[in-house]
Amino acid sequence: MTDERSSSDAEAGTEREVGDRTDDRSVSSSDESPDAEAASEDGLTIADFHDASQREGSPVLTAAAVARALEIPHEAASERLEDLASRGELERLSVSADPVVWYPTEFEDLTDRERVVVFPKRREIVVDRPDQFTRAQLSQFAHLADANGEQGYRYVVRPEDVWQTPHESFDDLARTMRQALGQRSEALEDWVESQWDRAHQFRLATHEDGYTVLEAQTAEIMGNVARQKLGEEHVHAPISETEDWVREGAEAAIKRVLYEAGYPVQDHRELESGEDLEIDLEASLRDYQQTWVDQFAEAGEGVFVGPPGSGKTVAAMGAMAHVGGETLILVPSRDLARQWSETILEYTSLEAHQIGQYHGGQKNVRPVTIATYQIAGMDRHRSLFDDREWGLVVFDECQHVPSDVYRRSTHLQSRHRLGLSASPIREDDRQKEIFTLVGPPIGTDWEALFEAGFVAEPELEIRYVPWGDEEQQNAYGSADGRERYRIAARNRGKVDEVRYLLSAHPGAKALVFVDYLEQGRDIAAALDVPFLSGETPHHERRRLLEEFRRDESDLLVVSRVGDEGIDLPTADLAIVASGLGGSRRQGTQRAGRTMRPAGGALVYVLATRGTREEEFARRQLQHLGRKGITVREQTVDAEN
Repeated sequence: MTDERSSSDAEAGTEREVGDRTDDRSVSSSDESPDAEAASEDGLTIADFHDASQREGSPVLTAAAVARALEIPHEAASERLEDLASRGELERLSVSADPVVWYPTEFEDLTDRERVVVFPKRREIVVDRPDQFTRAQLSQFAHLADANGEQGYRYVVRPEDVWQTPHESFDDLARTMRQALGQRSEALEDWVESQWDRAHQFRLATHEDGYTVLEAQTAEIMGNVARQKLGEEHVHAPISETEDWVREGAEAAIKRVLYEAGYPVQDHRELESGEDLEIDLEASLRDYQQTWVDQFAEAGEGVFVGPPGSGKTVAAMGAMAHVGGETLILVPSRDLARQWSETILEYTSLEAHQIGQYHGGQKNVRPVTIATYQIAGMDRHRSLFDDREWGLVVFDECQHVPSDVYRRSTHLQSRHRLGLSASPIREDDRQKEIFTLVGPPIGTDWEALFEAGFVAEPELEIRYVPWGDEEQQNAYGSADGRERYRIAARNRGKVDEVRYLLSAHPGAKALVFVDYLEQGRDIAAALDVPFLSGETPHHERRRLLEEFRRDESDLLVVSRVGDEGIDLPTADLAIVASGLGGSRRQGTQRAGRTMRPAGGALVYVLATRGTREEEFARRQLQHLGRKGITVREQTVDAEN
């Protein structure tokens, strides 16, 4: 017990040292309590409390939690907590859930200043009231896992965050870490350095005779990792103790296999850039967009990650201008292909004859070609794309890339790759494949864009709606499984709630989202407005969207085709009548339809009261809560 606690105390001390920061980003040794140092072995030190806090994952603990974490009797824990409180190092608070909770006295001094606390064992960093500099530094080596307004930012340092950092050397990365944390965290830096080394063990290079070679830093790493994981379908034969001759077309598979083994591969192949294509961007990039483009230029590949409305498409055109080569853009639908074409004409120097679309509606390959994933993956069309040397391939909505239908398009070779996604998450947990197939994530945390005013933070409210009639309520009670969710989602009481919300926001441009065609038709008929779905002909879709953009109409009912397949115009008001039982990404896309540089954006999510739909809505919107969006809840009275 004594040995185990002494090693934990060292780590807890590290946490305290990087926790409190003064303006000069240093910590005085006088902050250490002399009473704590003088405590007897039988007593409880503040370091012990920090250790228990780390083990329990909470800064506020009950006596029972301290006893459990430190493996001492409950009565002894209570006595020692009282002793710490008498020395002024702990405060106590009586709450209804437990007789007493305890927390460090220093927590009461957090009102007006930034505080960073590092948990090296969990590789977590908790920041209260972070300034923009700290957040910018943290984003270079850590993942923002939770955000709650100005307080409670929780970052996690994952292996992939270290593997994909933009720094040239570990010393540069360590310098950034110390700037962000205010001081050195030796335990965390040691782990980060080990991951940095992993990320530089393998690389793909082009041999002087033109074929691809997999190179390892040492013979040991080649023999113990690469040659254990890779087979004949990946490599022809060894060239030396540290080099293997790669089979043509197996490069992406090799990168994926070694990535999953914990060894990302540096891609230094000398790929052809294709014909030069002069592209001038005729728009000014915001500072964060220019940072995205600069990071992409440094790495040669990447995924722009940002909320809807943050300008990922325009930033992608900045990347196109940097590459200055022929470009293939892959999109999920022909509607997005058309919109990409129009946007390129608007924001770049390219002319119409230089831009082609390749999908079910038209098939033109030009210096800049916009194709659907489905077409690009078909054998009878692949040769058209394979035979052209692309300087850049852009994967729009790249969260789909790991799927069996879309991943074939990633076999296309190009010197540069760029993905775009508002939310690169997948319910099958295959999101890591996005970054192995396309490139590392590049982006800005959503909260920073909200604060800077580049993107409006929507006000999001879950409204629990009563049943519209007893027939549906009885049917729900006798159903089971997915059928219960379907009945709750189509609750006819939601029609009245949609009417109520629209009347409460007169003059607002509104989008009403549904998951079920019959429900969409019912709501559209009740409101006497159009219903845009997958059954709507393409020319009719285009007309309806243009009318909405030009303010000739102010209300559309939209099926799930609006989540990603088309580029919906932004609105003042979004009402999600059904659909939150789908995916976290769907919630992101729908909430994002109100994100723009103006205020007043509102999102209402309707869930039938007392059903599984309540649980689905809360769970799926937690993802947005972690990105800094405030989520409220409201129970609707029957008379509404």
